[in-house]
Amino acid sequence: MCSSAAMRSGAGLVSLGIPRGLFGKIIKKKIPEVILEPLIQTRQFTISENAYPRIKELLKVSDILIIGPGLSQNKSTKRLIQRLIRVVDKPILLDADGINALQGNVNLLDKINKNLEVVLTPHPGELARITGKSIGQIQSNRKQSAFIFARRHKITVVLKGHHTVVADFRGNLYINKTGNPGMATAGSGDVLSGMIGAFMGQGLSGFEAAKCAVYLHGLAGDLAAKKKTQVCLIASDIIDKIPQAIKMSS
Repeated sequence: MCSSAAMRSGAGLVSLGIPRGLFGKIIKKKIPEVILEPLIQTRQFTISENAYPRIKELLKVSDILIIGPGLSQNKSTKRLIQRLIRVVDKPILLDADGINALQGNVNLLDKINKNLEVVLTPHPGELARITGKSIGQIQSNRKQSAFIFARRHKITVVLKGHHTVVADFRGNLYINKTGNPGMATAGSGDVLSGMIGAFMGQGLSGFEAAKCAVYLHGLAGDLAAKKKTQVCLIASDIIDKIPQAIKMSS
């Protein structure tokens, strides 16, 4: 989902790191435009920390790194995520298990080169876990929760949910008004990450990339819901409507 959304959002080339055991014709048929990178895996068929050297090589020819969707919380995989966060020298987006790897280690964000654009895309539960707050505390003041965390760690935060909040450490704030309840479906967040990553890869700042992607993601979801209904909406429907959403907004 993340890779396909990135391709649909203007990324010229997308490499998808997967455990070696998943490399095969089934995945290739689903996303034929994406370059699959089979990586060393753990016994649980997740990406191993021993995959780091190959990922480091791939980063030399990459504009941005997206970490998180589908990675799992395997201990070896988590160590890989933490190592990448410490050493990456490209703009970085952390989502899903990329964010979960920060639980108890949120100070890793402070080790990232401050000249790099860094975006986190948590839902309220994920932000609660890494801040030690309750979901209720996060939801009671979404704008302040996102802004305080962004300012503290010099990053951009995309706090997902109804009226998604985008805040950065420079004081920029955006509240999104597109989207619908039907988008609360598996894979929708992965689509958003792919879109943000694609826009960052095309040179936008973390805040501008997130702002544009959140708006277009919601608009694509609204367009999809008109055709499929909110009840029947799935994440791939959002991807299909990305071109139309971009066309309408250009």
